[in-house]
Amino acid sequence: MKLETFGWTVDGDGIAHAVFDVPGRSMNTLTAKAIADIIAITKEVATNDAIKGLVLSSGKPSGFCAGADLGEMNESAGSGGKPEKDMSEAELKAAQFERGFSLNRTLRQLETCGKPVAVALNGLALGGGLEVALACHYRVAANDNPKLQFGLPEAKIGLLPGAGGTQRLPRLIGVQAALPLILQGESFTADQALSMGVVQELAPSSETEAKATAWVKANPTAKAPWDEKGFKVPGGVPHKSPGAGQVATMANAMLHAKTYGNYPAQKNILSCVYEGIQVPIDAGLRIETRYFINTQQRPEAKAMIRSLFLSMQELGKGANRPAGYDKTEFKKIAVIGAGLMGAGIAYVQAKAGIPTVLVDVSKENAEKGKDYSRRLVEKDVSRGKSTKEKGDALLDLITTTDSYDDVKGADLVIEAVFENVELKAKITEMAEAVLDENAVFGSNTSTLPITGLAKASKRPENFIGIHFFSPVERMGLVEIISGKETSEATLAKAIDYVLAIRKTPISVNDSRGFYTSRCFGTYTREGMEMLAEGIKPAIIENVGRQCGMPMGALEVSDSVGLDTALKVTRATAEAAGVDLQGDERTQFLAWLVEDQGRVGRKAGKGFYDYNEKGKPERLWPDINKMIEVKVDECPPDMKKELTNRFLIRQAIEVARCFEEGVITDARDADIGSILAWGFAPFTGGCCSYVDLIWGIGPFVEEADRLAKKYGDRFAPPQLLRDMAAKGEGFYDRFPPAGSKSKVAA
Repeated sequence: MKLETFGWTVDGDGIAHAVFDVPGRSMNTLTAKAIADIIAITKEVATNDAIKGLVLSSGKPSGFCAGADLGEMNESAGSGGKPEKDMSEAELKAAQFERGFSLNRTLRQLETCGKPVAVALNGLALGGGLEVALACHYRVAANDNPKLQFGLPEAKIGLLPGAGGTQRLPRLIGVQAALPLILQGESFTADQALSMGVVQELAPSSETEAKATAWVKANPTAKAPWDEKGFKVPGGVPHKSPGAGQVATMANAMLHAKTYGNYPAQKNILSCVYEGIQVPIDAGLRIETRYFINTQQRPEAKAMIRSLFLSMQELGKGANRPAGYDKTEFKKIAVIGAGLMGAGIAYVQAKAGIPTVLVDVSKENAEKGKDYSRRLVEKDVSRGKSTKEKGDALLDLITTTDSYDDVKGADLVIEAVFENVELKAKITEMAEAVLDENAVFGSNTSTLPITGLAKASKRPENFIGIHFFSPVERMGLVEIISGKETSEATLAKAIDYVLAIRKTPISVNDSRGFYTSRCFGTYTREGMEMLAEGIKPAIIENVGRQCGMPMGALEVSDSVGLDTALKVTRATAEAAGVDLQGDERTQFLAWLVEDQGRVGRKAGKGFYDYNEKGKPERLWPDINKMIEVKVDECPPDMKKELTNRFLIRQAIEVARCFEEGVITDARDADIGSILAWGFAPFTGGCCSYVDLIWGIGPFVEEADRLAKKYGDRFAPPQLLRDMAAKGEGFYDRFPPAGSKSKVAA
């Protein structure tokens, strides 16, 4: 038997030991070769009379298996035999089922081979890795690995467990306990796994394999619980047990309330569990495979795998970093401005172990900024997420000052003061006076063009935009903006910085609003357009959430600040030479802000009234004092129309950014749209929404229809028309640039 991803030995007692160890990788995944090896191992164990049992383990210190190889899954196509284009529909379905059922069938054969099978879990076992473990009769987990985690996270990327997870876990721990774990894809610890019954024993990592081996020797006639006569699912099954039936009903209602039907995977998971748990497990596994294939072929799954897994991994490793530059190790970073943003930036730097100087106009102000870190540290310590010693060490890395002499020696300066050109220019000059010639100056601005700000710099090639999102400690994205004179070396350093503070960088070029702020604003403005048309505010908000956005458009406007929106609108119009006196939308916003004093969440009143905790209590009843409500019902056709307006308007602006060269990589665009402003994650981001959910041709047709009905803001740019003529998607036209590579070794 030749194996490529497993080591194989048989000890003197006839116990086979298969050690999962994919060559050249730090973590095992279920590649096609690994699955082929599992098939071969299963056949050998089942047919070789000299083998009395099997112990699975891992040769990787990181854990047993991280699940399916999604990169391979995303690229694979075809049935491996007759070309799919030459197949009848029945042949195609049969081939797809056979391909999808292969691992499920093998694990069931292993489970019923008549010999005991145990697994030693020294680290994480996720997705398909946990499903392989669940097909074993006995599971021993390490109790001394703090990074150990178990889970079925497939739902987070638009898939469902396809190797028995939806069938074995509910049979093992009950429908009520299993459903949340599968639907939400949350991981759990070894202790939690033991208490639930997912594993049967805990032991030190060095002893897990020996414990598993001892169990195999002592249990020659082992069976899975569901293969024992008289087996009953813990808690009962939905069609027989009122409690289990209530769980299924409530889960369905709660699921729809949270997902609005946008996530096919969750709906199919519910169907898998509900249907599969009522029949023998062999039939349940076939049900699972059919739903898995259905889910995998949905555009939402393809989009989410590509963006939320593959692109996130690539960008998280610096895939958009210019090649040819040595990696920068940051020994000291200065943050100028100890307000909310600067304080948050100082915290994430210190948390990453980087010595940080926090500068403000007074030592007292700088200390107030450091208080932000103190509060976060205290919260983590009180919740057991950190220790006092670790918290004190983090705080010791932040030095507060009002003197620019303390900025000397910094590898990087992050300016995080108010959005004022003159103030930022003054800060630039004062910082550069004490910086080394190779130091980078980064401006945390959300709208002001970097090329303009760099005019205050003596070294514009070292000047770059580093745009954080609030709250800094929770938001995972940083937008890096290159001005006209920003060098590639500076861009490389900026990306190194973002990776060092454990966030995801996207790289864009200069323009007013850059990429994220510019495109994000189209969602809130479209909400304002709907309001001006007389559409009831509650309809606008409900459809916004139902189409996949995290908040309604009016609530987002409140969160940003209506005064800020008014200021940016006026500044943008002034820069473009546009007179806003006759613009009804701007006049309405001015009435809200300047006449009514409703500036948004920060004041407790905007489009919404807020409670003392900043939570929206209700839409302000007097919103429509100046605008007559003409639409107070929303039938399905209107919901679809409003949904298209919200999402297509954003995607059109993204296309314009590509056409103008503001953004050049579809991955940056997709990840930026999801992480920065919450563009419907089930679509995979704005580019994938066009490419996969619509298709370029139908998208352009729908945009043209909307433009004719609502105005030029929906008009597709020439770029989209050219792409439609050639049948190109964004990932065809703007693939990962060949000049970009991972960080130099």
